[in-house]
Amino acid sequence: MFSEFLQYLFTGITIGATYALVALGFTIIYNASHVINFAQGEFLMIGGMGTVAFMGLGIPMFFAIILAVLLACLVGIALQRLAIAPAKNADVVTLIIITIGASIFIRGIAQVVWGKDYHVVPPFSGDEPLRLGGAVLNSQSLWVLGIGAVLVIALILFFTRTLIGRAILGTSMNKLAAQLVGVKTQMVLMLAFGLSALLGSVAGVTVAPITFTAYDIGILLALKGFVAAAMGGLGSGLGAVVGGILLGVVEAMTAGYISSEYKDAVAFSMILLVLFFMPRGLFGGRTVERV
Repeated sequence: MFSEFLQYLFTGITIGATYALVALGFTIIYNASHVINFAQGEFLMIGGMGTVAFMGLGIPMFFAIILAVLLACLVGIALQRLAIAPAKNADVVTLIIITIGASIFIRGIAQVVWGKDYHVVPPFSGDEPLRLGGAVLNSQSLWVLGIGAVLVIALILFFTRTLIGRAILGTSMNKLAAQLVGVKTQMVLMLAFGLSALLGSVAGVTVAPITFTAYDIGILLALKGFVAAAMGGLGSGLGAVVGGILLGVVEAMTAGYISSEYKDAVAFSMILLVLFFMPRGLFGGRTVERV
């Protein structure tokens, strides 16, 4: 049943690419501030729901997507400036709790503004499926994979070729040293949150035509993104990508060959196995402090 295997593989890689983008958002903020941002899923939700809302106002989809991504970036920056920055001297656990509270707050606002209904974003290039090796590939899946690949390459270039990217890396390695050479670390943290929101919102927009979108869509996807980041190694960009793809493929294979009821359980079982045998993840990100 090669065609069946191929079908599950395509599905797994598609959803895995979404997990990878969410995981990269976790990684960027963790590297810059050592904070695990559990509001990351809400950026994904804002991307999808914002696009639906702006399209409902009669704005063409392309511009609606841009506005939704900008809205998510503004929310990310506001989260850092209004919630994280005032508590900059707090311990890591307190900061994590703040992000959880921010997630609940943003989700509540979204529920009031956009309601509880599920919405769909039209496919970017029609809904005609592609047939490869007996398997059916949704054309939107190609957008997910393509945009994901472009963003990963853009991030690599950003962190290696730009002063702002190097400032973020310098802050992640040694915040005090970065301050001594003139890096405005609070500005760097703000940019990190904005960049993380951009990644999450783009993931939310590109996957919305496949999975639909709603005010609470970010909860589970954020948890899966965190699982992917932890599996790959917190702090490792490559680990986030590999962890996301691996998680998506294993989920799809489990749902296809066993039962869809177990796919979520398998995801969280995977992180337990990886962290039990490889506590620093597959790619050995920076050590996480035990609290």
